[in-house]
Amino acid sequence: MARVTVVPVTLILSFFQCKTLFSTSLASGQPDVVDALGLHNVLQITKHDSRVILSWNNNLTKEETEKYTVKYILSYKFFNTTHERKERLQEKKKIIRLQLHSGFNAKVKTQLFAKETEDVIKESGWTEFTYKAPPVYIQNLSCIIYNISFFNCTWRIKAEAPEDIQIFFSYRHVGKDFECQQYIKNARKKNTGCHMKEIYFQPSRKISLNITVRDVQNNSRRLSYYKAFTPQTIEKLNPPINVSVSLENRSIKIHWKPPPTIGSASNKCFLYQVKLTGHKIVDVTAEKYEYPFRKPSNKFAAQVRVKKEICIRNKIWSEWSEPVFIHDEKRVDVMLLSLVLFCLLIFLGGLLICACRRYRCLEVLTMPVPYPSDHIKTWLAADETHHQKQISMQMETHSEVTIGLPEENRDKNVQQQKCLTESGLEDL
Repeated sequence: MARVTVVPVTLILSFFQCKTLFSTSLASGQPDVVDALGLHNVLQITKHDSRVILSWNNNLTKEETEKYTVKYILSYKFFNTTHERKERLQEKKKIIRLQLHSGFNAKVKTQLFAKETEDVIKESGWTEFTYKAPPVYIQNLSCIIYNISFFNCTWRIKAEAPEDIQIFFSYRHVGKDFECQQYIKNARKKNTGCHMKEIYFQPSRKISLNITVRDVQNNSRRLSYYKAFTPQTIEKLNPPINVSVSLENRSIKIHWKPPPTIGSASNKCFLYQVKLTGHKIVDVTAEKYEYPFRKPSNKFAAQVRVKKEICIRNKIWSEWSEPVFIHDEKRVDVMLLSLVLFCLLIFLGGLLICACRRYRCLEVLTMPVPYPSDHIKTWLAADETHHQKQISMQMETHSEVTIGLPEENRDKNVQQQKCLTESGLEDL
């Protein structure tokens, strides 16, 4: 038992003792480092615009190359980042795109694998190097495509950037170069964004941005930064269209259609989110959603938004669609009836008020009883005086007639006069 345990440990220790790691720097002029197993790498760097072409060679013989499978492990990390990228390659070349990074640290090593078992036979040490690029004066570059043909890019200028620089923007797509149509400026009149419209995008072809930093006083001094996008990855879709909501069999059923897009409009490309009042947001891949419930509330509002997730990864969600409301049917009937009655009462009340104003009904009802004027009083007094004079004259005339008649007739006349006076016919 002791031998079985010791032998593997001894082999492992001897293996690590024989294996030595190595490190070189291009700037130091020591590109060749040989490990204990006889493998070494020669590194070369070629700068091309925003790309760094990293290549290497080894001292493998032709027999070793035919006998074993040769692979390389490349690991690199950009400055001011913590994420380390690691790749296993069979080619002796790697293109590293700087984009808005000012350099990187990288290391590479060679591995030999047995063709039958894929076991590691030989392995070199790491060859490490550092690449420093020109300074980068912008940050937070962000681009978005919206409404099919609108294109916006924005960025921030770093505080350490020289005061006399200006930023210029252009991009290349489908073999053509396009200059910025309208710049967005900050308070110091520095270009911090670009707005373009009526642009045609081919979804399968990348958009290559070119941001140039120029010294205003010395045009010969300039820096260029490059970044590339696939159009569909930066497209902000419009909200889903034709959103409809219905209440059937104690369930809420929502249907919609995908919005227009510059890329594939296949149903499998879209990821939706549905938001209902009082409920959690739900991810949906179909163009419909059904939510069962037991006790309906007074009012439901449903909204939907979309992005591309399956055909191509996109992190930008669309805006929420306009809310579509749905009510319980019984509550809707009562509320509708109440609303109709209320509107009818308001209409009748308004009609009554208009009629009263038209025919002055309120003025007639509230009009005070007029008192007789002074002229009428004077006329009535004069008329009464005249009437009394006539009565006096008639009485005198009757008296005279009575005096001239016989006594018998006088008595009769007196009696007739009394009768006429009592009956009111004397005035006639």
